[in-house]
Amino acid sequence: MAEPKVIVADKWLNCEHLLGTFLDESHYDLLIDEDCDFYVPNNTLFPGNGEHNIAFKFRKGVYTAEEQTGAYEGLIKGATESQNRGIAAGPKTDTCGGRDWVTDWQTAVLDAMSHPSATLDGSDPVQTLIDEKASFKAESTRGLVWLRNKITSRLEPNEEYEGFFDTWLAKTIKLPREEQIKQAKEMAECISGTTYATVVNSGIAGFFDRYPRIPYGRICAYNWKNPELFEKAYPYFRKLDKFFRDLLPQRYGVQKEYSDRLDKRFRVAGDTVFTTITINKNFRTAAHRDAGDLGPGFSNLGVVTNGKNYRGGYLVLPEFRVAVNIRPGDVLLIANHTAIHGNTEILPPDDNCCMDCVERMSIVCYFRENMKELGSWEYETLRRDFVEARRLNQDHPEWRPLWNGVSANMWESKEWYKFIEGMPDNDGKDMLAKYHPEAINNTPMTLEGFFS
Repeated sequence: MAEPKVIVADKWLNCEHLLGTFLDESHYDLLIDEDCDFYVPNNTLFPGNGEHNIAFKFRKGVYTAEEQTGAYEGLIKGATESQNRGIAAGPKTDTCGGRDWVTDWQTAVLDAMSHPSATLDGSDPVQTLIDEKASFKAESTRGLVWLRNKITSRLEPNEEYEGFFDTWLAKTIKLPREEQIKQAKEMAECISGTTYATVVNSGIAGFFDRYPRIPYGRICAYNWKNPELFEKAYPYFRKLDKFFRDLLPQRYGVQKEYSDRLDKRFRVAGDTVFTTITINKNFRTAAHRDAGDLGPGFSNLGVVTNGKNYRGGYLVLPEFRVAVNIRPGDVLLIANHTAIHGNTEILPPDDNCCMDCVERMSIVCYFRENMKELGSWEYETLRRDFVEARRLNQDHPEWRPLWNGVSANMWESKEWYKFIEGMPDNDGKDMLAKYHPEAINNTPMTLEGFFS
C-alpha cells in the first residue's frame, strides 16, 4: 500500500465570522481525494508533527460493500427531522417545517413601528426599512415563526395569507402614528413565543449522558426501538474502531482508557471506544465545531448511500483552505471539536435528476465527554426509575401537573438514598456504599451500632 500524502498547513486563518454560514468552493484552495495526513501549523512545545497537531487522516475505500450496506440499513431510519442541530443547520431557509419564519426585516419593521423615535435627519425609520428591505439577509440560525391561525383570523375576506405582511404594512403605513403603534403591537401578538431552527434530517444513536431534565445515562430511542437494525451496523463500527486504533494510537489510547471505565452496555457494539453516533441524511452542515465529544479523543467519520451517486458534499476546513472529497467506503478521522468545518452543497449526479432518489448519509462516531460521569447500567437505570416514580406519584409533596420528576438536590436526598436501599437482595446497600458513601458516613451512630 502506498504511503499517504503528508501535508502541513502553512498558516491558520481566523474564520469565526463563517460560523453558521454555508461553505462552498470559495472557502478552499485544495481538494483532497487521496490518502492523506493533514497537520495544522505546529505551535506547541512538541517538535515535529504528530497526534498533537493532526487535523485529519483520510483513507480511501476501506469498507466493503457488505459493511456499507449494513451501516446504511442499520442507520438510515435514525436520521429524522430535527431542529436541534444549532448553527450546523445553517441560516434559516424559506420555511420552517411548514411554518413561516418571522424575518429579521419584519422584526425590525415591527420594532420601529411599535417604538417610534425621532431621527437626526427627520426621516421615517419605517419607510427607511421599507426602502432597505433588499439589504436584509437571513443570516441568523434560529428564529420565531408566524402563528398562521392568528394571521388568517385577521385577514379580510378578499385577502390571502401569502404575502400577508406586505399587504398589512402597505395599509398600516398610511395610518396615523398612534394607530400604527396599536396595529404593530397586535401584529406582534401573532408571533410564536418559541424559537425554532432550520429543520434538517439528523439523529442520534447509541447512548447518551445525563441531562438536567433527563438526569440519567440512557440508550438512545433509535436503537432501543430498533435493536436488530442497529446491530447491522456493528461491523462498520468495529472496522472504524480498528482504523482509529491503527492510525491514531495515542488518541485512541486515551479514548479507550475512558471507554474501558464505562459499563460496556453504554459502548457502541459493546467493544468499541464509541458511545454515540450522529446520523445526517442529505444534510448540508454549515460551518461549526462539534461539541460534547471527548476533548483528547477524536471524531470518526464515514459516508454511505443507497447506491445512488451524487455530486458535492465535500467537507471543508476553511481555517486551512482545504476540503476533503469523502465518498462511500472512505474513512476520515478528524478534529471536529477544534476545527471549524462544514460541507458543500450535496447535488444530484446530473442536472436531469433530483435529490429525491439520493440518500447520502454521513456517520460520525465519538465518545461523549460527559459519559465519564455515568455509573453502572444498573445504577443509571435506578436513577431513571427514581425519576419516573416521583413523576407518577401524585402524593409526592412536589408533584404538580406536567412535572417531570426532577428537582434540585434530589440526588443528595434521603428520599433517593432510601430508594436505593429498597433494591432487592441487598444490592442497594452495595450501590449506596459505592456511589453515595456520604449517605453512610453521615449516618448518625446509634448506641447499638457502636457496640455491634
